[in-house]
Amino acid sequence: MNITFRNETFRDDYTFRNSPGAIRRFPFPFHEDKYMYSVNMEPHVPAGPDGHAYNKPIDVDEHYLAEMDDRAKVLKEDPLRYQALPHMMAAQWDTLELLMEAQAAGYPGHFTLEKNGDQWRWINRPMGIDQAFTFGDASTLPMEPLEFITRQAQGDFVIVDQRDGQLWCDAGMVTTQADWSLDFDIGMNFHEWHGPVPLAHEIGVFDRALKFLLNLQQGKPVRRLNWTMTINPRLDTSPENYHKWGPDRATVTPENVGDKVHLRCELQSLWRLPRSNAILFVIRCYLIKMEELVTVPKWARRFHRVLRGLPPELVDYKGLTRYRPTTVEWLSKFDDGLPTSPGIYPE
Repeated sequence: MNITFRNETFRDDYTFRNSPGAIRRFPFPFHEDKYMYSVNMEPHVPAGPDGHAYNKPIDVDEHYLAEMDDRAKVLKEDPLRYQALPHMMAAQWDTLELLMEAQAAGYPGHFTLEKNGDQWRWINRPMGIDQAFTFGDASTLPMEPLEFITRQAQGDFVIVDQRDGQLWCDAGMVTTQADWSLDFDIGMNFHEWHGPVPLAHEIGVFDRALKFLLNLQQGKPVRRLNWTMTINPRLDTSPENYHKWGPDRATVTPENVGDKVHLRCELQSLWRLPRSNAILFVIRCYLIKMEELVTVPKWARRFHRVLRGLPPELVDYKGLTRYRPTTVEWLSKFDDGLPTSPGIYPE
């Protein structure tokens, strides 16, 4: 499966767009006409129609090169978006192996992994990388193994160490986050990391999630969808750069909703790593503007209803207060009142 990569930007002139095929494969995060925060875990196995984001364990799509270029720019501006505590080196190699194997198996026209004992060769054709190295010897790579491979994989990556009945955020590459900071969270445990989320703690969501994850088995990854909204197709909505993207929330008008307002979906997958016993948390961000979303009638109806009925606490937490009413009104034009079918896929 060869992919045609788009030349586009996620900053400045914002030339990011989804092709019709990318719209259809979007992981729409609402399986019904209402939303409340939940664990909503399921096995991370191939699913959905051909070409859907669920088809491969590590997804690569038409935005790959543009996202990798944006990651490089973020890291140049702020190297602390990548951090790894010293005891996480085994988990770094685990992650490198997982991502290389998944990309090479899923997209052999673009990636190749050759192994001869601990002598490995990695070929990334889209990025022009051909790297021979000794697996387990960080001196044979141009940078730490986690940084090397996550500069070549879409999404954010957090490795959580398991000890003392808790999970600890001890390594990560985070450049496409929805208003949270790796630099702030590094070294925190699971409950501390998720502390700001409203309502979920009161109904025990994170207690259940932690219990589930502590028992996560190797070879049985799981996934869930999370979401928020973003003005303009900006990947880097970090607290560190709030001064750049925060004011955009005040620029939404009835005339520009369709182009500026984006649904931001995170396909979150979690993997038990074999050598370190750590857990890799992959947070893959997908963006779709309202004009693109409403080309799928089911999604147009459902998102209007979800956004209209969202609890006030979640409206505030997700930062939607300023532009939600304008967006709901705009979406109402595409809601004919008909029932929607169960599930996330287009009809």
